[in-house]
Amino acid sequence: MAQAARLRASTPRYSNCMQAPPLSRLTIPTEIIIIQATLDAYDDKESALPRIFFATDIHGSDICWKKFLNAGKFYDVPILILGGDMTGKALVPIHPRGDGTYKATLLQQEFILKNEDEVRDMERRVASRGYYPFRTTPEQLAEFEADPAKVDAFFHRQMLNVVERWMALADERLANSGLRCFVCPGNDDSAEIDDVVRHSKTVELAEGKCIDLGDGFSMVSTGWSNITPWKTFREVTEPELASHIEAMIPANADMRKMVFNFHCPPYGSNLDEAPEVDENLNVKEAGRSLIPVGSTAVRDAIMKYQPLLSLHGHIHEGKGTARLGKTLSINAGSLYEQGVLQGVLVDLDPRKGIRSYSLTTG
Repeated sequence: MAQAARLRASTPRYSNCMQAPPLSRLTIPTEIIIIQATLDAYDDKESALPRIFFATDIHGSDICWKKFLNAGKFYDVPILILGGDMTGKALVPIHPRGDGTYKATLLQQEFILKNEDEVRDMERRVASRGYYPFRTTPEQLAEFEADPAKVDAFFHRQMLNVVERWMALADERLANSGLRCFVCPGNDDSAEIDDVVRHSKTVELAEGKCIDLGDGFSMVSTGWSNITPWKTFREVTEPELASHIEAMIPANADMRKMVFNFHCPPYGSNLDEAPEVDENLNVKEAGRSLIPVGSTAVRDAIMKYQPLLSLHGHIHEGKGTARLGKTLSINAGSLYEQGVLQGVLVDLDPRKGIRSYSLTTG
């Protein structure tokens, strides 16, 4: 990624299961707003049904990760799924001004920090928004300006440090909880974080696998996307993505109990509309021009196999639901920069498929 996208504090860039071969390239919420869409009423005998919580696109936000880990207890769910784009997008330097104060720039606004307490508070604010704060000197900043490769290497070290800290926090909070937690890195996540996740004792890497969720339900996952204007880490052509998806799906899988966890939403589903950008990546018409940018490969797979449920992210503005044939497709959306965790609760029923679902904001 270009140096400007790293060193700044402004807006970021846009059971019979088997594992697919890799592609060649590589706090409890303080406010809960629930939009309830009940497909069938509960009865007392069936109140303890399988339940999942899905969220996505937290992009390095410390507070969103903590809320995600707390969601199991808060919503009383045994399965947590993070759909992709775990990592942050930019570094935020905090440097001394020579008079005992510090300067930081966040979202194009300058802050003068008078003492150590204010610096620590700024670091927390930056991390909650999904950026990577770091204390530096004018000399180091000059080095970074002169050598973009140093910026990129430093960014990756910061990114891996945060993911390692997140996995340690998950191991602390989820140990002996009985919860299962899955993550599937998205197109904005570099390949290095996969090994960090694999070393976790409580978080399972879902990429390219078919996973038994219990009660006959299964889930296949990929964080890879179709080609974007941003040239991200995990993006391929539509035919390549289609091949990867096909390789994940077991023969004779019961699609009535199958969950597709695909980071990219299906093309033309209204879950994939994003502001149009020009060749210089500037937003057209002040963001009023929306176009579908989802994946045709994802849509084709959904229409071909008709799984019970498909879960998506990628397009932060695309929060909502859609019906593609028999499949309920959901984009949980993202408000990570506000420290808000958007998600979806789904109650699964071995007899009826989906008993209810709820879009959440907390």
